Amino acid sequence: MRCKRTYHFADGKELVLGGRTLIMGILNVTPDSFSDGGQWNTLAKAKEHVKQMVADGADLIDIGAESTRPGSTPLTAEEEQARLLPYLRAIVPESPVPISVDTYHAATARAAAACGVHILNDVWGLQYAGEPRGAMAQVAAETELPIIVMHNQEDKAYTGDVIACMQDFFRRSLAIANAAGVKRDNIILDPGIGFGKDTPTNLLVQRRLRELTVLDGEVYPLLLACSRKRFIGDVLNLPSDQRDIATGAAGVVGILQDACMLRVHDVQTMAQMARLTDAIRLAGQEED
Repeated sequence: MRCKRTYHFADGKELVLGGRTLIMGILNVTPDSFSDGGQWNTLAKAKEHVKQMVADGADLIDIGAESTRPGSTPLTAEEEQARLLPYLRAIVPESPVPISVDTYHAATARAAAACGVHILNDVWGLQYAGEPRGAMAQVAAETELPIIVMHNQEDKAYTGDVIACMQDFFRRSLAIANAAGVKRDNIILDPGIGFGKDTPTNLLVQRRLRELTVLDGEVYPLLLACSRKRFIGDVLNLPSDQRDIATGAAGVVGILQDACMLRVHDVQTMAQMARLTDAIRLAGQEED
């Protein structure tokens, strides 16, 4: 079952979840991303890439300024903002689709909200240990923006069933959100493929994605972000720039497991796969 939600933003943009699968295009304004670092780190290149992704079928754009690949150098909130905010100020007003900001720093999220972004995307699921508990949740509550809450952990070890462990993580995130005053309808879950998981675990989580769409009887929208991830390279022995077709296969599996949004690098390929998968998934429903 897909969670149905509609978000109306102050600038007139809109995002509808739960119908057709949405495509989130990735814009990394980093010099060191695992897949496309340095390709879009000028304003002119970034704006052109956003324009192309929208033309290719992106429903929203996720902009990040810090690589979260294994071994990458973390940025301070101040360093992140110095890199990120010029792009947001230039892109948000011109973009015809909503903009998400990829950050786990509360101060950066607050500054991004002031630039007009529409969605917050936190790879530490409101539980980043480097900041006071609830700091990011407080920003989400104050701004009333939807927030993507991603599962993450420092190591790759799980005690017991991995899905049960992930559900417990999300329960902690939801408790933090509730304490801060974040509306439940503003929370989108992300299983965090490639974060705190080895290849067998990533494959198992994707096979059981649907179990993460319902938590304690409540249905949540699920974002799947598996684009060009290492598990694809491990299974197929492919470098990161040759993983788009396989990303599409993982995305199709995700759609059939009720993921309502896919975060991808190759928007055109995944948009086509998603449209056809949706057509098959929804075929005959009116007659049923």
